[in-house]
Amino acid sequence: MLKPELAAPRCSARAGVGRSPALSGLRAGGVAGARAANRRRGWARAPPADRAPATVAGQRATAMATVMAATAAERAVLEEEFRWLLHDEVHAVLRQLQDILKEASLRFTLPGSGTEGPTKQENFVLGSCGTDQVKGVLTLQGDALSQADVNLKMPRNNQLLHFAFREDKQWKLQQIQDARNHVSQAIYLLANRDESYQFRTGAEVLKLMDAVMLQLTRARNRLTTPATLTLPEIAASGLTRMFAPTLPSDLLVNVYINLNKLCLTVYQLHALQPNSTKNFRPAGGAVLHSPGAMFEWGTQRLEVSHVHKVESVIPWLNDALVFFTVSLQLCQQLKDKISVFSSYWSCRPF
Repeated sequence: MLKPELAAPRCSARAGVGRSPALSGLRAGGVAGARAANRRRGWARAPPADRAPATVAGQRATAMATVMAATAAERAVLEEEFRWLLHDEVHAVLRQLQDILKEASLRFTLPGSGTEGPTKQENFVLGSCGTDQVKGVLTLQGDALSQADVNLKMPRNNQLLHFAFREDKQWKLQQIQDARNHVSQAIYLLANRDESYQFRTGAEVLKLMDAVMLQLTRARNRLTTPATLTLPEIAASGLTRMFAPTLPSDLLVNVYINLNKLCLTVYQLHALQPNSTKNFRPAGGAVLHSPGAMFEWGTQRLEVSHVHKVESVIPWLNDALVFFTVSLQLCQQLKDKISVFSSYWSCRPF
């Protein structure tokens, strides 16, 4: 039998020398005293060295598996949502777009819209809150002016001039015709993707929306952005030869659409003398020229002395512009929904 003094190392008789805090605590207060002594010295019970790495690796593996499972579940939900978007919601939006654009086409009285007989005539009284020098009535039939009746009071002598369209003449408003053609093209693009067509990728939907939006933007721009013409181009226009009696040589007339308004502009001119000291600078293109604008016509140099502009609102053009705006918003919203999924499938076509 081992002696008690051989079973454990002998501690020094002097306090604090060769004695561990735990052993001192154990003798003083048992196990609880040893633990308290370790805590006072900042010691902690560490896990076994061979078990710590295994525990951390296991936690990491568990966390990674949880993330992958969540990602897979999220991806499955997104794929299901995307299939529903392609097969159901896309066609619902296309139907809505076709309904809106058909309403717009009716405003333009498109050929083949189901109406019978000639296009109805609409009279628009021209006026301006700033001047009463020009008054008149323009008759619009579809995209053409069929009649015009204009009175002009000359500023210098208050002489009243009256001129009207010849009965055998009509003036085509190219802006309305172009806008109508772009609407027709947008409807054609949508009609080619009916309910039986199955979209397979988001890129296919985006391509269709871009094509439709291009046509709608062009239609809107034709109404909101009149052509910029030079004064010689206005003088050479066939519009000046539409009137009876013939317009005086010192008058120019231009008709155009601006937003939802039918506009008539009358320019009064005077000839510059050959010995004029004015610095001659031909004016460039503009929607509306100002007094003082100069140009050459034949052998003459002319200057604009007075400008008279009158207009009238066309209600159905305002309706058409609203339809264009709503349709463009629908197209953009559908594009945004499709694009949301691109962030989840950036490594493959979506």
